[in-house]
Amino acid sequence: MKIKSNDPIWKDVYSQSKLPASLEVLKEMSTNLWWVWNYEGAKLFGKIDPILWKKTEGNPVQLLQNLSFQRTEEILADKELMAEIAKVYADFKAYMNVKPDQTKPSVAYFSMEYGLTNVLKIYSGGLGVLAGDYLKEASDSNVDMCAVGFLYRYGYFTQTLSMDGQQIANYEAQNFNSLPLVQVMEENGEPMVLEVPYPGRTVYAHIWKVSVGRVPLYLMDTDIPQNSEWDRSITHQLYGGDWENRMKQEYLLGIGGIMMLNKLGIKKQIYHCNEGHAALINAQRLVDYIQKEGLSFNQAMEVVRASSLYTVHTPVPAGHDYFDEGLFGRYMGEFPNKLGISWQEFIDMGRVNPGSNEKFCMSTFALNTCQEANGVSWLHGKVSQRMFAPIWKGYFPEELHVGYVTNGVHMPTWASTEWKEFFYKRFHKNFYADQSNQKYWEAIQSMPDEDIWNIRQTLKNKLIKYIKNEYKTTWLKNQGDPAKVVSILEKINPNALLIGFGRRFATYKRAHLLFTDLDRLAKIVNNEQFPIQFVFTGKAHPADGGGQGLIKHIIEISRRPEFQGKIIFLENYDMRLARHLIAGVDVWLNTPTRPLEASGTSGEKAEMNGVLNFSVLDGWWYEGYREGAGWALTDKRTYENQQYQDQLDAATIYQMLESEIIPTYYAKNSKGYSPEWIQYIKNSMSQIAYNYTMKRMLDDYINRFYKKLATRSAVLTKDNYAKAKEIAAWKEEVAAHWDCFEVTSFTCDADFAANGPVVGKESTFNLVIDRHELVGMLGAEAIITKEDPEKHQTVIVEKAEFELKKEEGTHMYFELKITPTEAGNHKLGFRIFPKNPNLPHRMDFAFIRWIQL
Repeated sequence: MKIKSNDPIWKDVYSQSKLPASLEVLKEMSTNLWWVWNYEGAKLFGKIDPILWKKTEGNPVQLLQNLSFQRTEEILADKELMAEIAKVYADFKAYMNVKPDQTKPSVAYFSMEYGLTNVLKIYSGGLGVLAGDYLKEASDSNVDMCAVGFLYRYGYFTQTLSMDGQQIANYEAQNFNSLPLVQVMEENGEPMVLEVPYPGRTVYAHIWKVSVGRVPLYLMDTDIPQNSEWDRSITHQLYGGDWENRMKQEYLLGIGGIMMLNKLGIKKQIYHCNEGHAALINAQRLVDYIQKEGLSFNQAMEVVRASSLYTVHTPVPAGHDYFDEGLFGRYMGEFPNKLGISWQEFIDMGRVNPGSNEKFCMSTFALNTCQEANGVSWLHGKVSQRMFAPIWKGYFPEELHVGYVTNGVHMPTWASTEWKEFFYKRFHKNFYADQSNQKYWEAIQSMPDEDIWNIRQTLKNKLIKYIKNEYKTTWLKNQGDPAKVVSILEKINPNALLIGFGRRFATYKRAHLLFTDLDRLAKIVNNEQFPIQFVFTGKAHPADGGGQGLIKHIIEISRRPEFQGKIIFLENYDMRLARHLIAGVDVWLNTPTRPLEASGTSGEKAEMNGVLNFSVLDGWWYEGYREGAGWALTDKRTYENQQYQDQLDAATIYQMLESEIIPTYYAKNSKGYSPEWIQYIKNSMSQIAYNYTMKRMLDDYINRFYKKLATRSAVLTKDNYAKAKEIAAWKEEVAAHWDCFEVTSFTCDADFAANGPVVGKESTFNLVIDRHELVGMLGAEAIITKEDPEKHQTVIVEKAEFELKKEEGTHMYFELKITPTEAGNHKLGFRIFPKNPNLPHRMDFAFIRWIQL
């Protein structure tokens, strides 16, 4: 008999555990990221199955999906564990049941990335982690906030290193069904589908919800069958692809993000753009007010501006997104018609010089459509004012409305479990609710030195154990010689001074600085009496050849005999590695080119763990540094030549290590620690840490921007937008007749005319303006400036406004008295501006005319 047989036919099936009813609470908690920063929650999931918890890299959803029947039965029989589950769940529900604080404005927050947990790969670095921390604190502070972003199929890349130290970018697909999120469904149980009109087609997106405690984060996902391959890839990679893909992403984030909130029925008082990537939210909001509320473009602009905030994170113009007019027009060409304006008017909203051929800048558009804007540190606020000054010609940088809020970090996320337990037991009972209160942190000064040292040693040993466990396999693969790997692992010394450096490897962050003088560095790291080791980590953007070259250079140096085991590079810097590294080292090193570090937050995370900062006085450290609580490289520049400046800064680093940092660490007493080092830690935590919590940062946003915006927005929208319509009509009238007014008389007293200004002697100026057809009010002011030779900038010495003495018909009579207080070379100028008490600031309507005496 002839045997007949066909090929096997297989179907992919996936079996997952079904939890008994008594353990369903675990599933509920697993899809809310509350467990990320509440260590009782993470500790509980670790107990459910320790091996599986480690295997899933701390993903509770995946853990529960793969829980064996046998382990489930063991949990049910473990009364102590079941009681712990009940307690943690009760704490979780008590937290979740707190209603939003209605005294704080409600906020919709838009960002291209969110760093919430290593499990959810929708972040690349500092910007995303900051956004994730912000949502966590908004939850803890009971702010009525929702957030908008993307659920990336591949996220940002996973970094591996080749044998020769070359960075390899690996994009690994995420399985959304095994992540701590839920898909938003329609009432009929079908997935909700967002339809976003792109030019010539519709792009469809599924919506996913990540619960960040009490704050919902809604993520759009275009990798679905309804879309073409061309559009499915919109949400494939974070910061991936060409400029057209970036345009498609920013279109979806802005236009699609607002349409998604509309579909979900969500409206907030404030709309916050975290970087210029989200600027197009205001294009769609304008369309909505025009089409749904019947407002004109100018009226809608008043309403939209009054409820919008733009936060800039980039201190150089090159770091902002610019789109060619052709590419921008291909996606936004239909919007002028929807807005009732011309294409020229629309694209000029993204240009510093309207009417030019400049590319469309998302940041400029954000500044023109948001009432408020801010940098992310005091110094960055000043840098941003200078960078954005050309948008408001006739005004000086220091006059601009661009403010600042210095970044902070979410202390419950970034403080280690050991420190959080310490704070809970030793600090005031209100500490967690009021983390930015310095008097609570000052309690560290009275704590026993040994307790501080023991925590620090525990965290250092945890880091070393983590390095040995996690990196042995990859080092064997990358370095080839097992004997070398074993030697490196053996040389990691828990008694050595451990210095960490973790950054995005952009060239301005100067990761190479430590390696400027290798002979001197070799002497430092090979001093057997005072051992010291350096741990480096970080990714370079796949398109940044310079950054990748730096990584390769450091790895090559680390493999030299004199540096082997003394300089270590850890691959794939992510939030999991960051938590271990930032808590486990003794010193956190940061060496950017000033003033290119907008803020930085890794050093702030170090502060929460008793790790001391050694950094350039840039970004947050410019404000944070206190003598005796860390170390600083000067903010003064000696050389214009960057190579010379780098050499000087490197020499300073070596000198400070040799003469200050290393001797202080090794001034150990009979108990094995340095009392002076512990005092540095106490000073650092009591004098610095309190001011760099996310609690302080969120409070600053509320008090400096959100409340101001919410109050003015309410006024403008009241009584069918009556005030918005009034202001728009006033601006239209002034704009139409701005060239009509005439200076009919401008005089000064005889002494000033003959001799010029004299210090201590009052001078009087009289100005008469005929407004002719102009109805709106005008103001006039004198500006006195001088040159700052160090900064090569013109700065304002004094600004004085004329007093309106009387009006007769269309004539306005002004007087000004000035008494100079400073001798030297100055410039005196006079300008006229439109005046209206309903404006939030002068940049809101930056018309100006300079006049001559």
